[in-house]
Amino acid sequence: MNKNFGERVENIWKDLRPMTKKMLEGAMSPGKPNTRQKFSYDARSDWELSSLLTALDEQAKESKERKNEVQLRAIRNFADVCAGVLEARTESAEVFIQLAKRALARNDFRRIDKLADILFDRFTAGEIAEIIRQTELAQIRALAYETLAVLPTTLIVPLLEDPLYFDIAVNVLEQQALEFDSDDAKLVLDHLDDEMDAEDDH
Repeated sequence: MNKNFGERVENIWKDLRPMTKKMLEGAMSPGKPNTRQKFSYDARSDWELSSLLTALDEQAKESKERKNEVQLRAIRNFADVCAGVLEARTESAEVFIQLAKRALARNDFRRIDKLADILFDRFTAGEIAEIIRQTELAQIRALAYETLAVLPTTLIVPLLEDPLYFDIAVNVLEQQALEFDSDDAKLVLDHLDDEMDAEDDH
């Protein structure tokens, strides 16, 4: 750990669990044997790496303002390693938003495309809906909506049971029905209409 990365980064590094440090060290030295070991990855790993990435990106801004190019390059390289580990492992809505914001700020559209693939391959419908609920950025919301729309309708229906995701689920079902002419989505929407009519009658 470079001592010039700032006190906040240094303190976060000190508090990392040994397994998280080894995970980062392995990612920084991919060619060395014994460093690419399999580690259990959990919500705490997400939290630790996300906090470290936030601190590194903030420190990079300070270094850029001070025009310290050598330090800036080192911090950015370390931040990219940290982001790479998160990208390879995370299934968290919060972390996905952090990574997507980072890519958008850099106009890194290739990274956005990769994140879209990760969203489809690794995230549950519930986590994708949580991304929509939490983010204020239209680009990220659109990405999440597009991913939900191509999932089977059977994965969207359970979201209707959660008040937090009900409107999101209805929007997705309407998109599936209108844009993809999904009979399953149409049936669910018809059933919802029938339920709402029955409630109005009461």
